[in-house]
Amino acid sequence: MTIKEPKSLQYPIGVYESPSIIAEEDVKKWIKTIEFFPEKLESLVEDFDDGQLDTQYRPEGWTVRQLIHHLADSHMNSYIRFKWALTEDKPIIKAYYEDRWADLGDSLDGDIEMSLYLLEGLHKRWAYLLKHLSEDQLQRKLIHPENNKETTLKELIGVYAWHCEHHYAHIEELTIREDWV
Repeated sequence: MTIKEPKSLQYPIGVYESPSIIAEEDVKKWIKTIEFFPEKLESLVEDFDDGQLDTQYRPEGWTVRQLIHHLADSHMNSYIRFKWALTEDKPIIKAYYEDRWADLGDSLDGDIEMSLYLLEGLHKRWAYLLKHLSEDQLQRKLIHPENNKETTLKELIGVYAWHCEHHYAHIEELTIREDWV
């Protein structure tokens, strides 16, 4: 018999659910989350040593180091996806194997400063782009090949604001459980 881990370790802030109606205030709040996420993340992990960075945030999960590199990988892909949706008609995006990316050398033992710097510049540029989208642009869509679902950029902003908070909570909860605070 397999015992599943408590949901709180895997989804400490819950599974993302898009509001049925996305208000302008929602979008503005999500963009702020994206914009200020890198400095929030850096503040959380700036004093971590290698032992802490190489600690899994949950059993059979990634290490903190892998999570930080995953955030850079994922958000680079997202930024490109936004650009595709803004310049192409309902593009089918390129999916990637995030688990395989997390097992590459740069994610397994690379200095987190590389990804923290990358996130800082990327999120500034991404937030700038998002703040200047028109309502028509926010309604542009892309298609994910795994489920052929059309998603608007407005919805995707919420997904990635959640993604920021989701992985931040993984690390924050670990620091509490391990009494690193």
